[in-house]
Amino acid sequence: MGAGVGVVQPLKAMIGTINQAAWRSFMAVLSASLNVMVNLTRIYTSTGDNGDTRLADNSVVPKTDPRIAAVGAIDEANCAIGVALTLNPGPEITSVLQAVQNDLFGLGADTVTADDVARLEDWCDRFNAELPPLRSFVLPGGCPLAAQLHVARAVVRRAELAGWQANQAGENPSVLRYLNRLSDLLFILARYANRREGTSEALWSHH
Repeated sequence: MGAGVGVVQPLKAMIGTINQAAWRSFMAVLSASLNVMVNLTRIYTSTGDNGDTRLADNSVVPKTDPRIAAVGAIDEANCAIGVALTLNPGPEITSVLQAVQNDLFGLGADTVTADDVARLEDWCDRFNAELPPLRSFVLPGGCPLAAQLHVARAVVRRAELAGWQANQAGENPSVLRYLNRLSDLLFILARYANRREGTSEALWSHH
């Protein structure tokens, strides 16, 4: 899958002019969030107590803005992956999840490209090759690591949907493709973790 994806220009070259302003505002929130995490010496500011927050361009938006929802979902996804990393996933899964965590921070700097999406697809192919075919839908659960990877998958899916709401475009930029493939990868890794631990998968049964 991933080998056939060519190198393309970064996100800003993939979005139409009409939609660039909205998407860049979304990405600016992420970028500003990263800067705060790196440079902030005082954790609380009290500036958002009235339900508003500021974007990187200093404009004020309500905390219910779709861009803020997207930022929060991506942050939550990163935290969920962080929990998975505490569950002894082994060196192979650890290296993948750590790379993904860094990528999620990179979303704010608009550095995710088609190459990063292809890398996720390669991982999907590699881990999925060791799994038996699915005969039904998998119910989330199994060993603790698999269960947590399913939690992370669900949060990433919500982050993708929030990103589409923030983008309001018919385009499919690299960031949103990345989140889509990431949810697929986390599903596969959950199955892989269960198989490695010898835990049987619970399959959906229609009554």
